[in-house]
Amino acid sequence: MESLQTNTVVTDASLAGLKRVGFKMKLFPGKEAEYKKRHDELWPELETLLKDAGIHLYSIFLDKETGSLFGVLHIAEPTNLDALPQQAVMQRWWQYMSDIMESNPDNSPVSIPLEEVFYLP
Repeated sequence: MESLQTNTVVTDASLAGLKRVGFKMKLFPGKEAEYKKRHDELWPELETLLKDAGIHLYSIFLDKETGSLFGVLHIAEPTNLDALPQQAVMQRWWQYMSDIMESNPDNSPVSIPLEEVFYLP
């Protein structure tokens, strides 16, 4: 088993009152490097939009064997997540990403909610 990577240390205080949301998405084969590149160059206006919607922490993990992506959001409630699909910046990002991952007819990523089955605070 590969050793686990730890990229960020998060204190309990920074998570107080935040809700965790997990979901999975799927990349097209061979698009892993491009997906990472595009996120490394995340548009500042998209970062602002996501934070303004109530997202405090957002991580996406890649399973290289399957191309599955696992996202985890830490959100403050109430959020404005329901308004994101109507935002022009969000729609442009979805269009930009639709050539490298499974997408819906509106270009939003096919996203499947995940059930949290364990949490160690």
